Amino acid sequence: MKIEIQPGEHAAVVVIAGSVDGLTADVLLGTLQGYVEAGHTHLVADLERVDYTSSAGLRALLATVKQARQRGGDLRLANISPPVLKVLELSGFTTIMKCYDDVASAMGSYAA
Repeated sequence: MKIEIQPGEHAAVVVIAGSVDGLTADVLLGTLQGYVEAGHTHLVADLERVDYTSSAGLRALLATVKQARQRGGDLRLANISPPVLKVLELSGFTTIMKCYDDVASAMGSYAA
C-alpha cells in the first residue's frame, strides 16, 4: 500500500494505492490520524487505486472520519474502485460517509 497526501485549498487529498488489510490498515490509520491531529481536518480519500479493503481498512476509515468530525472536519471518499465500493455498500459505509464520483466533486463539497 502507498499513501500520498496532496494539500489543497479547501482540503487535502489522500491518494491510497494497493490493498488496505490487516497488514497495512494501521499504517493508513496512523498517517490519517496524524494528519488530523496536526490540524488538517478536511480530507478527501482518493480510492481509485485501492484494489481491496478488509474490515481493518474500514475501521481505519471510520476512526478517521470520527476524529475529523469531532474537530469540525470530515473525511470524504472519492473515485472509489468497484471492488471497494461493493464492500462499502455491503457494510453500510456509504450511509455513514460522503462518497463522490471524483476528487473534484469531493473537493468542491468543502468549498460550498
